[in-house]
Amino acid sequence: MNSSDLSEKAKLLKSGDKVYLSGIVYTARDAAHKRLFELLDGGEALPFDIKGAVIYYAGPAPAKPGQAVGSCGPTTSGRMDRFAPRLLDLGLAAMIGKGERDVGVREAIMRNGAVYLCATGGAGALASSCITAAEVIAFPELGCESIKKLTFENFPLIVGDDANGSDVFGLPEISAAVAV
Repeated sequence: MNSSDLSEKAKLLKSGDKVYLSGIVYTARDAAHKRLFELLDGGEALPFDIKGAVIYYAGPAPAKPGQAVGSCGPTTSGRMDRFAPRLLDLGLAAMIGKGERDVGVREAIMRNGAVYLCATGGAGALASSCITAAEVIAFPELGCESIKKLTFENFPLIVGDDANGSDVFGLPEISAAVAV
């Protein structure tokens, strides 16, 4: 699946589905999210178009010779739960990370027809082998937590939370009436 298709296809994905993602994905962890919100709160533009974008909660290690990035495993998504609903409401199509999300994020996923994709924790080398290009696009002073534009080729993921309120973590399903 191409990352640019996620806005259209997210509603068709079901929790537990396997997805091989290719295309453009942006990295952003805690510090980058804080900076994104400072921009939003100040009425400034974000460093990338949030509409239809995919954010990977990762901070890639420096690249070794012949690699686009070094190890690039997911961080715990719950640390971004306070930021995710607003970004989803602005048009974010998908997030990639590890671990379950809180009810506010799950409701925002449903409300916006988005999706949360899970990467395998501890498999940063696998992720980096799927990245063909990387470019720092914002906040270079944050080092590994700067925002990077990555190009993925067949990155294996599992749908963690779908647009219908189901998840793979055994959490109670959210009804559409609750999410509205």
